[in-house]
Amino acid sequence: MTMKCLAALALPALLSACAARDAQPVAVPPLALPSDWRTSADIGAVGDPVWWNSFGDPELSRIVEAALAANPDIGIAMGRVREARAALRGINATLLPTIDASVTGGRSRSVSAFGTPEVQNAAQPQVQVAYELDLFGRLADQRGAARDTYLASTAARDAVRLSVAATTASTYVALLGLDARLGIAERTLAARAESLHIARSRVGNGYSPRLELQQAQAEYDATAAIIPQVRLAISRAENALSLLTGKLPQAVRRGAGLQTLAEPPIGAGLPSDIVRRRPDVAQAEYQLAASDRSLSAARKQFLPQFRLAASGGAAISSLLSDPIAIWSIGGSILAPIFQGGRLAAQTDAAAGRRDQAAFAYRKSVLTAFREVEDALAAVKRLDEQQALATDQRDALAGGVKLATNRYREGYSPYLEQLDAQRQLLAAELNLTQIHADAITARIQLYQALGGGWSGSAEMGSTR
Repeated sequence: MTMKCLAALALPALLSACAARDAQPVAVPPLALPSDWRTSADIGAVGDPVWWNSFGDPELSRIVEAALAANPDIGIAMGRVREARAALRGINATLLPTIDASVTGGRSRSVSAFGTPEVQNAAQPQVQVAYELDLFGRLADQRGAARDTYLASTAARDAVRLSVAATTASTYVALLGLDARLGIAERTLAARAESLHIARSRVGNGYSPRLELQQAQAEYDATAAIIPQVRLAISRAENALSLLTGKLPQAVRRGAGLQTLAEPPIGAGLPSDIVRRRPDVAQAEYQLAASDRSLSAARKQFLPQFRLAASGGAAISSLLSDPIAIWSIGGSILAPIFQGGRLAAQTDAAAGRRDQAAFAYRKSVLTAFREVEDALAAVKRLDEQQALATDQRDALAGGVKLATNRYREGYSPYLEQLDAQRQLLAAELNLTQIHADAITARIQLYQALGGGWSGSAEMGSTR
């Protein structure tokens, strides 16, 4: 086939490709990154990949690392990475020639031209080679889309790991907070028991009305009711941690306690750094890049495809004195002329997926900034609340001592001591909750800033 014939065959395809409707993606408005955070804070101390060690609790570090090693969600994410890697290898193979070998053979009896029977044993081994010339880059675009999809899956895996680490650390801190609340309730119950004993004695000796005994008993029962509630919450937190670490429900070892946890300082970085730190933002970025490549490949489906093929082998027969070499070489051009709108629909679908990826990327960046701002505000405001709640607890503790001494000496009614004890219990429980929330807010800040995630060298080299 001459070059003129090839050109004559390719011309209609090129004209049809030029006439095909070009699906344009929606323009997504760019984001103007802020120059500073709304809540003033330094955020440079988030580069440690094992950021959970900064809280100073070996048990916290142990359980987070156990979750990272055995969490089922991480296993699922790793399976998706493996699937995407295999898909990338499959796409890479399309850029290489294919080589196939075949052998046919058999025994036959036939009639010759002279009317005599002929029996022959025949075989035909053959090797075939085929290759598609990627003149317009369609296969390269498909390969690029597969590679970006693979990188998006690795970023998604890192996002799951970060989420599991943060959830595990937060649940562990909540468990320590529940332990502290249980300790407060048990100490308060012991104090209520002493007050109940005093009330019984005073009522028995006729120094106080029976109303005081009923009030003391009611207050003792109300405090005792807190303990099973807290223990139920502890069991649920332990079960949640067991699930996070890939284990059946069981007891969880603790460190020294909530009060011993360090509150890591927050030290300077630019707001735009989170775009490079957060794996979910990287995932959205890679998905956007993959959708761009897929749209480009879909557009190039209107262009002709050039294929080369060659084969070689031999014909072997008992009727022949020597094998006969056989071979062929040639090429083909496949160009879409009429597809009933199928290719145009596929291109529109690719453009729609690209629009979704673009808005998803924009949303991921907006969400990242919002979560950082929320976490910074939470750290700052909870620290302020913790300082005020500590002062309140100290003042109420002093008031309980005075009220108890006055009641024992008979200078004040039991109701005064009862009110002071109620207020102290509420203040201690509130302070414990605020303390746990303040530490959890720091964990959320680590997560919002991408934790210690820095990405692999392969990922970093492509962005």
